[in-house]
Amino acid sequence: MKKLYPFVYRGVLTQESLDKAGRKSRYSFGSKEMELIRSKLFLEMLDDEGIATARRMSIVYMAVHAFEKTVRNCVRSAMVEEYKDEWWDKVPSRIKTKVTSRIEDESKFRWHGARGGSEIEYCDFGDLSSIIANNWEIFKDVLADLEWVKATLSILERSRNIVMHGGELDIQDIERIGSNIRDWVRQAG
Repeated sequence: MKKLYPFVYRGVLTQESLDKAGRKSRYSFGSKEMELIRSKLFLEMLDDEGIATARRMSIVYMAVHAFEKTVRNCVRSAMVEEYKDEWWDKVPSRIKTKVTSRIEDESKFRWHGARGGSEIEYCDFGDLSSIIANNWEIFKDVLADLEWVKATLSILERSRNIVMHGGELDIQDIERIGSNIRDWVRQAG
């Protein structure tokens, strides 16, 4: 483990150096937009160790964030395709209550950007599993096994919460995230 972190950190530094040298890719951290964002965050005022950890976990965050958006889009698309404009009526009431509360709370702070434009974006990640389970008939042809869906999303939610709340994952947890993302994409398309 002591050799792993320096290895990963060197990789992050290499990626950053390539980006600063002008590498162009969809994953580029050296873009003008990213430099603008960096300049607005006063990173130089923060602890170097915290920045190093955040840099390592930012790659994991990127994967988890993109995966979460993929699942949200999958759930919303399937629900809209089946139920049209009434899709939200098919969501469990406890989730709808929580989402309504979040939307109302967010509307009080108009000075701040919104979480999203659809109810699905106000759901917790774990709520997506409940929505799928409660509407399994429309998901079963694609996802095939409800217990696999629940287990996969539960595992990813555990890792997601650690990364999203400032924690750091071991390489085994990162590998597990990658395996689960790969398996989900192979299954769901």
